[in-house]
Amino acid sequence: MAVATWRYRGCPEAEQPAVLVRFANGRLQRPDSVRFTVYRHKDAAHPRKKHQRILVSETERLSYVGNNFGSEVMKCNTLCRYFVGVLDKDSGQMDVYNAEIFNMQPLLSDNLIPDDTKDYQKKSYREKMDLCIEAFGTSKQKRALNSRRMNAVGNDTLNTAVTKAAANVIDAKGVTALIQDVAQDDVQNISIFLPPCNEDADKPENVYKFEDILSPAEYEALQVPAAVFVNITAEEIAKKTDDKSHCSFVLEELKFLPADEKSRDHKARCLWFLDTLIKFSYLKVIKKKHPMGPECPHIISRKLMKNFTSLTYNNGSVQNLVSASMKAKIAAYVIALALHINNFQTDLTILQNDLKLPESRMIDIAKAMRLKISKAKGLPGLESDQNHRLGTLSLPLPAQKASGSQRKRKKMT
Repeated sequence: MAVATWRYRGCPEAEQPAVLVRFANGRLQRPDSVRFTVYRHKDAAHPRKKHQRILVSETERLSYVGNNFGSEVMKCNTLCRYFVGVLDKDSGQMDVYNAEIFNMQPLLSDNLIPDDTKDYQKKSYREKMDLCIEAFGTSKQKRALNSRRMNAVGNDTLNTAVTKAAANVIDAKGVTALIQDVAQDDVQNISIFLPPCNEDADKPENVYKFEDILSPAEYEALQVPAAVFVNITAEEIAKKTDDKSHCSFVLEELKFLPADEKSRDHKARCLWFLDTLIKFSYLKVIKKKHPMGPECPHIISRKLMKNFTSLTYNNGSVQNLVSASMKAKIAAYVIALALHINNFQTDLTILQNDLKLPESRMIDIAKAMRLKISKAKGLPGLESDQNHRLGTLSLPLPAQKASGSQRKRKKMT
């Protein structure tokens, strides 16, 4: 913070405070070379306007302006009082003066000469609108304009720095090493969105614990909506298949509900939540308070919004977005739940079709979850001449590897 102590000519010293100057975009390297000019309101009789001041400073590169009135004035001037002390070394006494802080903002555009309209006609629509905002805009519009210009300057500097840094990394490591790093990073990025994995588990059901997929409270809340599956008939399943009201995996598993009442209820709850997860993955921007409908329990809606969406800022508001990474996370939890439903072996191809994911993406997620991948023919969900990919969770867990496409790319280099 620079300090400029000056007095107005012809004005009592007590009425004119000393000036403390702070520059919004950094510190001055040579503060002694800066020239300051102060302007005061010409209406000296008005009780408020007579204290209004505008401070202007110039450096070799930029001009700055600050004021003590309006919406841009610093709040600390109204909440605190500041003083400047001047010490007389000979007498040892100090004179104390009132002080006021001015926040100096860079002036990024030159003023137009009113009589010269040639340059004005050459300006773009955006530049003309900015000039109108400067002259007639509200305080909010002026602050937004100033922020946009500051960000534009910062972005240019950042882009230059990033480009230079990237060139230095490429020169230092080489293209081959960078490709290998990307392949490893892809596996690590997928792992971030997997359910918690217990690598020291003694049984397959403890690798991805059921409680990490559905908490006891969430599981309890599924009893009411899943009741429609508990007593479902073969005719109802056939109708739902024709209507495609549920995903293929769920419709197929509904044909094989256990006869035991407790096991039947458990599988019905798991299938209802798995179906809801897959349907939720189809959404993009969440605009409704209850995106899955009123029949979805509140605790489940909250789980979906909290765990399977990312926040984004758009058009002045915060929105929940089901991004590509969130779809991968949903796929991982769907696979984990399907493993619990199917005794830790599940058809990845049917789940892949339900989730509308590429096969390579589905296999990458399954391998990151340490599943053994195998092929089988003649299973429901695809034509009989097509192969299904089966994922099996067994112990000991296989080592985590990069995807096949990434390994091929390494061999090419």
